[in-house]
Amino acid sequence: MKKFLLNLLILITLLNSVIHSQTLKDKIAQMVWVGFSGTKLNDTIKIDLSKRNVGGIILFASNISNPTQVKLLNDTIKMIAKTKPFIAVDQEGGKVARLNGSNGFMNTYTAYQLGTIFNSEDSTRKQSRIMAGWLKQTGFNVNLAPVADVNVNSNSPAIGKLERSYSSNPLIVYNHIKIFIEEFDKQNIISCLKHFPGHGSALQDSHLGFTDISNTWQQYELNPYQLLFTKNVNCMVMTGHLYNSQLDDLYPASLSKKVTNDLLRNSIGFYGVTITDAMNMQAITSNYSFEDGITLAVNAGNDIILNTGTLRFGTSLAQQVINVIYNKVMEGKIPLSRIEESYNRIIELKKRNNIITSIENLSEDIQSDFSLFQNYPNPFNSSTIINYTINKPNFVQLKLYDVLGSELITIVNEFKQSGNYKIEFNANNLSSGVYFYKLQVGSNVLVKKMILLR
Repeated sequence: MKKFLLNLLILITLLNSVIHSQTLKDKIAQMVWVGFSGTKLNDTIKIDLSKRNVGGIILFASNISNPTQVKLLNDTIKMIAKTKPFIAVDQEGGKVARLNGSNGFMNTYTAYQLGTIFNSEDSTRKQSRIMAGWLKQTGFNVNLAPVADVNVNSNSPAIGKLERSYSSNPLIVYNHIKIFIEEFDKQNIISCLKHFPGHGSALQDSHLGFTDISNTWQQYELNPYQLLFTKNVNCMVMTGHLYNSQLDDLYPASLSKKVTNDLLRNSIGFYGVTITDAMNMQAITSNYSFEDGITLAVNAGNDIILNTGTLRFGTSLAQQVINVIYNKVMEGKIPLSRIEESYNRIIELKKRNNIITSIENLSEDIQSDFSLFQNYPNPFNSSTIINYTINKPNFVQLKLYDVLGSELITIVNEFKQSGNYKIEFNANNLSSGVYFYKLQVGSNVLVKKMILLR
């Protein structure tokens, strides 16, 4: 009887909070990031973005052949997405820099060179400014950097050996990551501190298996985070797959509520978006089932579940992650409040960084009195056709906006009789990129996206 009443209470809560299951799945999907192979979008990723409402895409060097190609790729991602996604890349500098001399950019200094050999604000600021410009110009909105790990062990395989840490001095680490974030913030690129609570002492690489930092981790590895959060910086935090019995004797940080929620949020005071390190790393896959890893990560307090692939057993990995989380909510094993909490943080960050703009908040539902159709061809070069229908006479406005929601052109602004209308729109004076066109009939609006390629 008790179990029946509990299940009934869960069901009532869900019915009161969710209009239908797809609404809940849309919110869950914003918590899911995926990657893909190659320099063009495959069909699965297209559906993940346009139908499943996936919240983010991560690109690697294999996705990038040159600046023009990656700009077009990122514009296409934005155009087809149901909700404009985070588009991320690892651009730390040095040995972990997806934009580099091999794909049309240039090689950069490592964090160790900048923080330990040079230890110059000018050098770090200049390189950060250059890299932020690259990301801005090519359409990224998230950089999964800087590394906030302290260089406790210079031979640590994933950090020290790759020169990814600025220094063995936590204050110097803080100074350089602060500069890094400032420069990316100026370009409206979200930074991500990693790998909480500190990977710099590890004797193992969490990509390859269980990583225990219980006997090597130092309390001062938290200092860069503590100092930075007093400045109210605009960033994410990545939780590492790092086991530390000093902090939690059961779970690694990424799956630990004690670390992700109690330490990072309640003790240190970070209230922004958290993201797991890649869930396909062997520190997780060798020790937890697919469902258990996801469930623990969400319940720990992570807002984003990071995956670097597209398929699992031949079908969409994103859909499988979404279904696991959805089913666990329905079973009462993940509180609905956890989904709402993460979704609200994600949407707030997207709005704050103009990833989602006011123009996208306008209704895209088909109204009974009028219709707006997708322009064709799309993408287009120079000119495209826009069709709309109104079913009764009304005042009509058709306007074009850029991705920041700024009004560019008024195409139609007059009273129209009922009927079908076809407009050839000429974009000779516009540069390549993603645009929105908004049809307003009376007080109702519809919005569509278009992409211009030169």
